[in-house]
Amino acid sequence: MKKIFLFLIIILFNEISAQQKISVWQKGEMPNSKGLKLNSIEEKEGRITQIQETELFAFLPAKEERKPMAIIVIPGGGYRHLTYDLGGYSYAKWLNTLGISAFVLNYRLPTSPDLKQRELGPLQDIQAAIKLIRKNAAQYGISPNQIGVLGTSAGGHLAAMVSNIPTDYTELKGDWSTISTVPNFAILVSPVIDLGEFAHKGSRVNLLGENASQEKIAEYSMQNRVTEKTPLTILFHAQNDNAVPVINSILYYEAMIKNKVKGAMFIFPQGEHNIGISNKTELTDNWKKLCADWLGEMSNK
Repeated sequence: MKKIFLFLIIILFNEISAQQKISVWQKGEMPNSKGLKLNSIEEKEGRITQIQETELFAFLPAKEERKPMAIIVIPGGGYRHLTYDLGGYSYAKWLNTLGISAFVLNYRLPTSPDLKQRELGPLQDIQAAIKLIRKNAAQYGISPNQIGVLGTSAGGHLAAMVSNIPTDYTELKGDWSTISTVPNFAILVSPVIDLGEFAHKGSRVNLLGENASQEKIAEYSMQNRVTEKTPLTILFHAQNDNAVPVINSILYYEAMIKNKVKGAMFIFPQGEHNIGISNKTELTDNWKKLCADWLGEMSNK
């Protein structure tokens, strides 16, 4: 009986240590805040509509299996909620099977009443998360030069934003200011890219508000922000995605080609807006192998 109890304690310890919660901002350092005290609101299990503070959840493989690479998983949810379980934890656990450390980011939503400038809140949070992981890379047993982002849906838009907006909005001082906010690579799954003609309208309204100008819409349509400095990127989308049209990924990849950004794009006939760890067809499920091979090839260079 004692052995069974000890075994359960070991399992519990491993589970806790594998999902370490990290506060992204030190007290008093979170920019763009009105200082409101908000409660976390979970509209249903696995879906948060409001967070109290920006947080990362670390999923670390065993040290013996851990590779230098790490990926920040950015959940989607139309910038209205965070699908932190299906669009976050599930990806993190899969990445762990590849020996890759994963960090799931619960970022401030632009609909938060605490934000002074709605569209900057999510970007500030992912930029700060990248800085935090790079600064503490040795502690996590990873390389500061192999930090990527994986974003799904609206999380894909945020991943594209941090890939293409080099301006540091974190307002962090001292040695923090010398750490780059741009990831080394990006994985975009069914990403929101265009906020104009082919927009997921909910994402646009939640990020920019009801009456955004055409200039603002163009500014936050990420195909317009790609440059030769955009990091390596791989995109996955389904042709029958009725929520975020596949043209979003195509526009981004076209911009990558124009600017000679290395990467890849895979469009599957099926998958709808549900490409993930579990997929309805074997063909669509191949995205994981393609992604794993791409990551493996990149890490070997």
